[in-house]
Amino acid sequence: MSIWTDKQGRIHVGVMVGGKRIHRRLPEGATSRDAKQVEAELRRAAGRKRTAIPGDPPMSAVMGLYLKHADTLRSPDTAKFHAMRAGPWLDGVRASDAPTAMSKMVKDMRGHYAPATINRSLGAVKAALKLAFQERMIAENYGVQITRLPENNSRHVYLTIDEVKQLADACSEQVRAAIWIALLTGCRRGEILKLSPADIQGNRLRIQAGNTKTLRERTIPIVPALRPWLAYLPIAINAEGLKTGFRRGREKVGMGHVNFHDLRHSCASLLINMGVSLEVVRDILGHTTIKTTERYAHLDVERQEEALMQLSNAVGAA
Repeated sequence: MSIWTDKQGRIHVGVMVGGKRIHRRLPEGATSRDAKQVEAELRRAAGRKRTAIPGDPPMSAVMGLYLKHADTLRSPDTAKFHAMRAGPWLDGVRASDAPTAMSKMVKDMRGHYAPATINRSLGAVKAALKLAFQERMIAENYGVQITRLPENNSRHVYLTIDEVKQLADACSEQVRAAIWIALLTGCRRGEILKLSPADIQGNRLRIQAGNTKTLRERTIPIVPALRPWLAYLPIAINAEGLKTGFRRGREKVGMGHVNFHDLRHSCASLLINMGVSLEVVRDILGHTTIKTTERYAHLDVERQEEALMQLSNAVGAA
C-alpha cells in the first residue's frame, strides 16, 4: 500500500525509488488528493535518471502547518499576522526556495518597515520551515539559511512627571488610568490590560507569570499615588482601544513621538534620577538579567556627573 492513514489520522505516502523506499508523512489536515499528488511526484522522480528532490512541498503547505501551530502560542493572532505578511513573497514558492524568497522580501520591505517588524515575518517563516523539517515534510531545515536583520531597538524617550500628567489629562479615564499604572509600576501595556482586582493583594500588586513577557511572576508594592488608579481594574478597553486612545491623547498635546512603552522607560529613568540602583530598577521592571537594565546606565552616569559637578563648584568656590 503506497497511501495509508495512521491511528492519529495522519496520511502517509510510501513508494520505492531506485530500490529504496521513500516515506512521507503529510501534515495534519492533508487530504487524499494531497496524498495522491505527493505519490505522483515521487513516482515521477523514480522515472528520472537525475531524481528531483522529493519532499519539497509548496510554502503554502508549510505555512499552513505553522498557522495551525500558532494557535498554541501566547499571541496566536499576532503570530498569524506576521506569517501572513510574508505571503505575497511565498506564493508559488517551494520550501527549498524560501531563503531566496525571503531575501527578496527583505529587499522590498526595507524602507517601509522597521527591521524588527521585518524580523517578525522572517521568524514566522523560519519557524514554519523548522516545523516542516520536524514533521519530515522536508529533508532539510531551509530556515537556517534565512538571516534576520540587525535591530536597534534602543529608545531614549523619557518623560517628566509633568509631561505624563499633560498626556494623561488629554486622554479618556480608562486610558488615563493605564498611563498612571504604567508609570507607577513600570508594567507593560499587555500586563496592565490583564490585571484584575484579584491581583491587588493588600499593599502588593501581583503580576501573574502567564501575563508577563518573561513568564515570571513578580510583585510590585502599591504606593499611595497608584492606589486610586487601581479602582479602574480591569481596564474596560482592549489593546486596540488603549492604542487608539493613547494616540489621540499624544497627538492632542503635540507628543506624537511618544509610545505607550515609553512610560515604562520613564518609570526607570525617574527612579534612577532619584538615586535608585539598577538592581532595584531591574526587579521592579521584571528584567531577567541586569544586562537588560543596563540600557539605563547612562542615566545613572548623568546623575553622578551632576553630583560631581556640584562638588566641583563647591571646590571652585573654596
